Amino acid sequence: MLIGPFVNGAAVLIGGLVGAFFGDRIPERLRIALPLTFGLSSMGLGIALIVKIHSLPVVVLSLILGAAIGELIYLERRIGMLGNLAKGIANRFSADDGKLDPAVFTEKFVAILVLFCASGTGIIGAMTEGMTHDANILFVKSIMDIFTAAIFATVLGYAVALIAVPQLIIQLCIASAAVLILPHTTPEMMGDFTAAGGFIMLATGFRIAGIKSFPVGNLLPALVLVMPISHLWTLFIH
Repeated sequence: MLIGPFVNGAAVLIGGLVGAFFGDRIPERLRIALPLTFGLSSMGLGIALIVKIHSLPVVVLSLILGAAIGELIYLERRIGMLGNLAKGIANRFSADDGKLDPAVFTEKFVAILVLFCASGTGIIGAMTEGMTHDANILFVKSIMDIFTAAIFATVLGYAVALIAVPQLIIQLCIASAAVLILPHTTPEMMGDFTAAGGFIMLATGFRIAGIKSFPVGNLLPALVLVMPISHLWTLFIH
């Protein structure tokens, strides 16, 4: 039985609810400093994943094609619409006065949605539990996520708690599909997949820390492309 995705979802839900409830009671200096730390942690995790790369051309090509597809289908804009929908739903159950500028809300919501739902840690953790029933990676992610969700919820409100729903669905799908996918993968394919996730995590960290607003949502198709491209590259070029 899968338990990691449910624990991780509960962590985001609880963190989001607690952070939104306490809101302004959390010191401003803490609300400013911790997101910088989360951004730094995301960048560090991204670098740790990138070093597992097998073929740099494969990952770069996947990121370029993935970004092109994401731009053409306005993927990040659609994710932003999902965020605003979540904000609207959450506002029905809270006294949020909508003081946060919609553009600022979308900017931050997209970044944390990718951080929670499409991080290399979550994807790899879900795949690992699906294959080996070892949920330790997702347990570690849950510890980080409960604090991350709480801090961002002080700014974005109860909408952060709703991220638990798509995160749970994504992780359950990945864990269920892992039994079918992983037997057909190679260490080279997994290395390139992990590295692609690392690049996205690095870009997410820059965005969260306010250094550079990479369109991380538009990069997500790269995670779908990188394994097939890695296989074809190894088959026909190396």
